[in-house]
Amino acid sequence: MSWRIVEISNRAKLDMKMNYLIIRKEDITKIHLSEISVLIIESTAVSLTAALIVELAKRKIKVIFCDEKRNPIAENISYYGSHDTSLKVRTEINWNDNTKKCVWTKLVTEKILKQKELLAKLDKQEYKKLDKYLGEIEFYDVTNREGHAAKVYFNSLFGKDFTRSKDNNINAALNYGYAILLSAFNREIVSNGYITQLGLFHDNVYNMFNLSCDLMEPFRPLVDECVYFIDHENFMHDEKIELVNLLNKEVLIDNKKQYVNNAIKIYCKSILDALDNNDISKIKDYRNEL
Repeated sequence: MSWRIVEISNRAKLDMKMNYLIIRKEDITKIHLSEISVLIIESTAVSLTAALIVELAKRKIKVIFCDEKRNPIAENISYYGSHDTSLKVRTEINWNDNTKKCVWTKLVTEKILKQKELLAKLDKQEYKKLDKYLGEIEFYDVTNREGHAAKVYFNSLFGKDFTRSKDNNINAALNYGYAILLSAFNREIVSNGYITQLGLFHDNVYNMFNLSCDLMEPFRPLVDECVYFIDHENFMHDEKIELVNLLNKEVLIDNKKQYVNNAIKIYCKSILDALDNNDISKIKDYRNEL
């Protein structure tokens, strides 16, 4: 099982030899490709060989590229994630509308539940209001309890004046963490043979990752908790490393402890199975150990 998250932060040349990633700096580092789940290229001074990029794609190793400000800007996505991709895409196009709405209702419920649990953990009394919203969720969240909960939740975490539209370090950190999560969900959806463009709720024609944006919703509070505790005045390399390392945090899923990276794999497969079989009981939710 791949488990390493490799980040290249400074000038380097990357290539491959005998199934090893070769990192050439002042010294040479070798990492077997079978150990790598995510490769983050944080510096624009890094060069990669085409042979390496092709092999990473074959092995379904997610590569995330950062811009000159060291923020995630792009990622590689294989054309063919599974031997039966054509069949999976046909199935995805024909997913039952009612089942999709049932799954979205469950995703919203799990997201608000985890937001409530985080506020309760931090001893913030606004968790009671989120508990009230949980009891008011209707089918497909037609009354937008998710939106109401988000306002209460973020104001409780980061202050009454906080909004997600502001240009500040808190939002920069949240966006960075969410981008790391999104790439992990993209990897799993594609690896299972589906496409990321067709969402359950998200349907922006300019968004390549509508389905990933849907499925990752209950995992966002993991990022929120990390951002709450990091240094907001100094969102630099060390703080970014903390957010990347969220993928190595342990959570409970299917009655077992798993790293978040592997929990996403289990969780995505369960939702895709639920959609294929019109059976939301197949969904395996994770639990953050409080």
